[in-house]
Amino acid sequence: MVLRPSRVIAIASGCAALAGIAVAPALAGPESAPPPGDRSVVAGSAPAWAVPQAKVGDADGHTVRHIQVALALRDPAGAQVLAKAVSTPGDARYRQHLSPGEFVGRFAADDGTVNQVRSWLASQGVQVTGMSANRHFLDAQADINTLERAFGTGLSLFRHTIGGAVRTLLAPDTPISLPRELRGAITTVLGLDDSGKTLKPQHIAPATPASPGPLAQEQHCARWWAQSNNTEVPQRYPAGMQSNSLCGYNGTSMRAMYGLTGANTGTGAHVGIVGAYRSPTVVSDTNRAAQQLGVPQLNAGQYKEVLPDRFDEGPDCDPESWRGEHTLDVQAVHTMSTAAEITYYAGKNCGEGLDAAFNAAVEANAVDVITNSWGGAGEDSVPPATLDQFNSMALQAAIQGQTVLVSSGDAGNNSGILGRPGPQFPASSPWVTAVGGTTVGLDQGNNPRVLTGWENAGNTLVDGQWRPQQDKDGPFAGGAGGGRSDLYVEPDYQRGVVPDQVAGGKRAVPDVSALADSYTGMLVGYTDPRHGFYLGSYGGTSLASPLLAGLVADAQHAQHVERFGFLNPALYGMRGTPAVTDVVPQRAGVWTPAMHALPGAVVPGAPGSYLVDFDTRPQNLQSGPGWDPVTGIGTPRAGFVTALGK
Repeated sequence: MVLRPSRVIAIASGCAALAGIAVAPALAGPESAPPPGDRSVVAGSAPAWAVPQAKVGDADGHTVRHIQVALALRDPAGAQVLAKAVSTPGDARYRQHLSPGEFVGRFAADDGTVNQVRSWLASQGVQVTGMSANRHFLDAQADINTLERAFGTGLSLFRHTIGGAVRTLLAPDTPISLPRELRGAITTVLGLDDSGKTLKPQHIAPATPASPGPLAQEQHCARWWAQSNNTEVPQRYPAGMQSNSLCGYNGTSMRAMYGLTGANTGTGAHVGIVGAYRSPTVVSDTNRAAQQLGVPQLNAGQYKEVLPDRFDEGPDCDPESWRGEHTLDVQAVHTMSTAAEITYYAGKNCGEGLDAAFNAAVEANAVDVITNSWGGAGEDSVPPATLDQFNSMALQAAIQGQTVLVSSGDAGNNSGILGRPGPQFPASSPWVTAVGGTTVGLDQGNNPRVLTGWENAGNTLVDGQWRPQQDKDGPFAGGAGGGRSDLYVEPDYQRGVVPDQVAGGKRAVPDVSALADSYTGMLVGYTDPRHGFYLGSYGGTSLASPLLAGLVADAQHAQHVERFGFLNPALYGMRGTPAVTDVVPQRAGVWTPAMHALPGAVVPGAPGSYLVDFDTRPQNLQSGPGWDPVTGIGTPRAGFVTALGK
């Protein structure tokens, strides 16, 4: 998971917890017979979906596979203690961050360990091709026959359903094993399975092009809350609380939503975006949209890209969706922090490429905030040992003072996908700030008429009445991810804040929230092969995470702070203050002639007459007083940028 010699292009315009946090036993998955006496099993190294009944065949043993051998930290417990200290206001070591070199010198695998692992891999016929600068990974390759012998397992093909589509993915038949003398040096091996293909961007794009003006009027959207309201359909809500769906907010409205002024520019801050693939038109799209939406264009050198040597554009990853995600993230960050520098770290694919891109952002330490608008369907879509390796990278980011933000997901409690409630990863990592979602209706003066949690329920007009739509998880029509982790125990910063009946001693998601509802979304300019350039109202927690990244950049500038680092200890200290709005349910809804499609929910795809109810608990998630599993402690308001971290 190291980006091979990357190029930086300047374009114009086991470490899963804080002190007091432990990892729960790995989720159930494939089992194996005891290995030979000189070998040790790596628990959690095979995905839970790789079970015998799902096996459809053996892998081609001659196929060459690229892998990343994950190296253990020397002192993970000490790293956790330090990360907590430098992130907690009031601690004597608050904001005394380490450089990447200092981190490697104190916590990364030493030369002896690296050489031992290299020698063993070579003895097995596995070719080492590189090592990440922070020594989290050795990059290697070999054919499948060689990898099976080296890691004591078989690699087979399994049938697995992703977002309703049946895919055939490679995975180990059983957890891998290692020589006992290496068990403390190697935590897992990434790339032996295709679980990364379950990772998806967390945005909701408009079904058809839309923009303010004549086209928007033809589609009946409202330019502000209740500016247009279809009175020919039943009115479920009081006057002023039912509106046509919004055309999408421009930059002026988005900044007003969070009380930003012209002085809040994020000058001097650096924001990193991690995603797969890249949009070749991202700069021209951003500048063209800026002209129409009241946002400054990108300055020369303000936007950069760190790219892999090549992209693997397989059909499983839906590259076009990732290109839309790339564009959304850049424009969301730039809208909120117009002068902040932005660097996009591109993964070669939606699998190990994402981890490689994230690690590139961490090891370079060139950005202050890293936003990640992607995730898997639940915590068991990727092997637990692989999740722990992400936590090791996030732990390094915290020690270096980098803020890591992650979208909480767009499928609510994920029951429509998994058949049971549960949050997604990496949002459930204790070392990231999970960003949930809100629905916001601003009036013509950009004052909030509606502010509630993003959990939508769909209704269809039938014989003059609204009838709830029905899917396997009821009328759910999109909403922020949330819930209780199966893997990670309750972190210190959530104790006494998250209700015990919700947490049950475990990490709960999300931590904070921002705008995510596409029916009240943000206008984004994007060029796609079918329509050319168009403006559309985008949503999803993929919008919420980069919006918060922009606010953090503004806070750095406003407070003359070099970096805030891991936010959660400071964020949870802000609950109940004027800088954060506590989000609660509000009776309101929108009429729309077309439902917005999204993963994890089945909604009508044909034009019609539909009503979307806001925050009515369509699954088991709803906002509420105090911390809640939709919006966390709440959503930023005016004053957030001057109060963060104090």
